[in-house]
Amino acid sequence: MSNNQSKVKSTGKSTVAEIKARFDSDVERFSNLDTGQASSIDAPLNMDLITRAAGTLTPHARDVLDIGCGAGNYTLKFLSVVPGCNCTLMDLSQPMLDRARERVSAVTSGQITSIQGDIRELDLGKERFDVIMGAAVFHHMRTDEEWEKVFRQCFEALRPGGSFWISDLIEHSIPAIQGLMWERYGDYLTGLKDEAYRDHVFDYISQEDTPKPLMFQIDMLRKVGFAQVDILHKNSVFAAFGGIK
Repeated sequence: MSNNQSKVKSTGKSTVAEIKARFDSDVERFSNLDTGQASSIDAPLNMDLITRAAGTLTPHARDVLDIGCGAGNYTLKFLSVVPGCNCTLMDLSQPMLDRARERVSAVTSGQITSIQGDIRELDLGKERFDVIMGAAVFHHMRTDEEWEKVFRQCFEALRPGGSFWISDLIEHSIPAIQGLMWERYGDYLTGLKDEAYRDHVFDYISQEDTPKPLMFQIDMLRKVGFAQVDILHKNSVFAAFGGIK
């Protein structure tokens, strides 16, 4: 196993408070998709695919929930597909929520609700939303039980026919494939900037993130009740996918 690959396998992880503090101080960068998600392969494409898929399935959506909304990029993109929705914005970071609310309020006539907190500790209610999106957020969960709890909450919070969409960092179940894909990701980051940037990104992934394999998450979607699931896109260690209630 290479040194870079071993970095992501370390066990010491940031606390929720530490992750919150990092995002509190990074609002400006995440207000621009090109800079905020530069380390995510195909981030603009995944956002476009998810929002278009959700809009195709629920063209008359009234209520959308954006988990880990950051500065509101996904909600803004969704509103360009299905305008006028009521938007619930959820994030650990209050500064991120403030920026998201400011940006979203400029483009929708719908009601905007902002919720500051950890998705693992919040009650989403029953059949409240037509669309739920979560971008680059669930990889912060630590245990299988947390994944099941959160995915089940999202299923229950959707109205019949609603959809749940995820864009996130993933792992691979086969170690040799994970090594190959991690090497490809390292090459992408080096090409984006340089080796120092690659090492910086690998360091904070090692410190903060515990991604799960794509197939684990697909199986979990089915387990909690999603009868129809689909994969929109996968490239290296990033994927966009979801389920329909």
